[in-house]
Amino acid sequence: MRHGLVVVNTGEGKGKTTAALGVLFRAWGRDFRVRMFQFIKHSTANFGEHRAAKQLGIRIEAMGDGFTWLSKDMDQTTALAVAQWERCRDAILAGGEDIIILDEFTYALHYGWVPVEEVLDTLRRRPEGMHVVITGRHAPEELVAFADLVTEMRMVKHPYQEQGIRAQPGLEY
Repeated sequence: MRHGLVVVNTGEGKGKTTAALGVLFRAWGRDFRVRMFQFIKHSTANFGEHRAAKQLGIRIEAMGDGFTWLSKDMDQTTALAVAQWERCRDAILAGGEDIIILDEFTYALHYGWVPVEEVLDTLRRRPEGMHVVITGRHAPEELVAFADLVTEMRMVKHPYQEQGIRAQPGLEY
């Protein structure tokens, strides 16, 4: 019997989404029903993970408008995050997937757009065997305390800071 876990990948380092994608592809390879919701990437995003997922028939659904902290219209950014959360909540409670990933979701919690207690209530009511993976910086303490597994990514060195090298295709997007 599978015991559904809540997993949080947080911290200032790189690799939170990449780790979640590793779980997604591993689970898909074991015939799990998987689905990923992204909160920062635009609905038209076509990064490497989107291209691979499309070829494999894996659902990755983005609904954002780019880097939240650079938003020119915070009301729109907030509305997108709330709408995406409503879709996630419905999917979690419907139980159609074995694993659901909420990518970069911690920003919606950190900025107070989605109440943490509402999320915890939804997670408590999810189907027994469902795993939920949540990624992003600034994971609220309530979520960290609730989760079964929490990994904090710590940046030790980054080529942008060290050498001014921008994000690299295939490695970072």
